Amino acid sequence: MTQLRPSEGIAVITGAGSGLGRAMAVELTRRGFTVAGLGRRRAALEETRARAEPGRFHLFACDVSNPAEVDQAFARVRAELGPVVLLINNAASYPRRDILDESATSFMQTVATNLGGTIACSRAALQDMVESGRGRILNVATFADLAPLPAASAYSVSKGAARIFTRALIADLSDRFPQIVIGDWMPGMLNTAMGIPDGIAPEQAARWGVALALDADPALTGAVFEMDREVLPPRGVKGKLKDALRFQRRRARRITL
Repeated sequence: MTQLRPSEGIAVITGAGSGLGRAMAVELTRRGFTVAGLGRRRAALEETRARAEPGRFHLFACDVSNPAEVDQAFARVRAELGPVVLLINNAASYPRRDILDESATSFMQTVATNLGGTIACSRAALQDMVESGRGRILNVATFADLAPLPAASAYSVSKGAARIFTRALIADLSDRFPQIVIGDWMPGMLNTAMGIPDGIAPEQAARWGVALALDADPALTGAVFEMDREVLPPRGVKGKLKDALRFQRRRARRITL
């Protein structure tokens, strides 16, 4: 059985006070999970709780860019709710500043949230996952590092580094803890404050993301998904030739709802 079950532990989602994070938190509660929602604004988290299934969403005001606050929040989650089996690193900052308007300080503040928050929360959640030998970490990612947009240098650099961190986590853990499944998911352009007006509704994207997050098949470690489809790694000429000679063709997996 690869699907995570509510009885196995708590789901933690960062950036749960708005947009995609709120939609994913609500979707998880509808699937029976107890959810710990982290976010900087308590009032926004209260609104998420009002939309979630009664009694299943618990708010923890926390700035993920502050490692001490992250450690305190996870200690409370563990003490009040139980061990963490699922972490969705969703919190992100996208200040939209031209590099000439950035300072080194403002640039690194964005990095502290987008990269530092992912590192701090992953490390905190792994305490429970390593102990049980099972868990799921899903990092909400983008291709911003491959084709940075104007006025997005800090966002592009930090999100690209977070994708490298995903691979580094896998390099450190996959051999010893194959049942801790780690991967990246790119939800696409969303109709949120950080997205575009005609983007995908966050509720739709949340259904894809939650379905992927709850699938703890070890074969998904290292997989990258965009919206509801896997993004296959590029194959060189030699690899394509081997596939042809063996009559093999790898097909992208789909998220089924």
